[in-house]
Amino acid sequence: MPAILHTERLILRPPTEADGPELAAINGDAAVMRHFPSALDLAASEAFRERIGRHFAEHGYGFWAVERRDAPGVVGLVGLLNIPWTAWFTPAVEIGWRIAVAHQRRGYAEEAARAALAFGFGTLRLPEIVAFTIPANEPSWRLMDRLSMARAGEFDHPNLAEGHPMRRHLLYRFRAGSENSVRPA
Repeated sequence: MPAILHTERLILRPPTEADGPELAAINGDAAVMRHFPSALDLAASEAFRERIGRHFAEHGYGFWAVERRDAPGVVGLVGLLNIPWTAWFTPAVEIGWRIAVAHQRRGYAEEAARAALAFGFGTLRLPEIVAFTIPANEPSWRLMDRLSMARAGEFDHPNLAEGHPMRRHLLYRFRAGSENSVRPA
C-alpha cells in the first residue's frame, strides 16, 4: 500500500487519474518548468503521472501529489524516485519537487521535502537520498542547502544531448546517519 504522508499544513498522497488536469496545468506552466528542458504537454504530463503510478505500485513511494489541508486541489508534486538512468552516483533515489507558481514561496516544497526525507530514511531505511538541478535553479539548490544536503559535485545529465544548455547539473547528497539531521516539517 503506497504511503500517505501528513505534515502540519499538507497531505502528500499518490497522484490519481482525477489529478490529471491539475498536474497538466503545473507540468505545462513555462514558469514552473523554466529549469527543465521543456514544459510538458497534456499527453506528456499524463505519461509522467502514469510513470509515477507505476513507481508507487512497484516501490510504495514516488512523487506524491501535494495538497493543502485547508483547501482542495493539488499544489505540486514532491517525493522520492529511483533514478532510471546511469551516472557515477547511481543507483540512487532522488528527492524532487515541483510547485505551482501560485503556491510558491510559502514553504510548501520544504515542508513536503522534509516529510519525504523523513519517510525515506525512517520507513524505507534508505542509506542515501540525492537531489540535482541545473546551476541556474537557485531556488532549488537553496532548498537543498536548507535541507542540510551536501553539495557533492556536478555531472552531465545523460538524458540531455552534448551541448544542451541544461546538461550540466549540481548534485546534492544526504546520507543516513550523517551529522545533518532531517528535521520534520
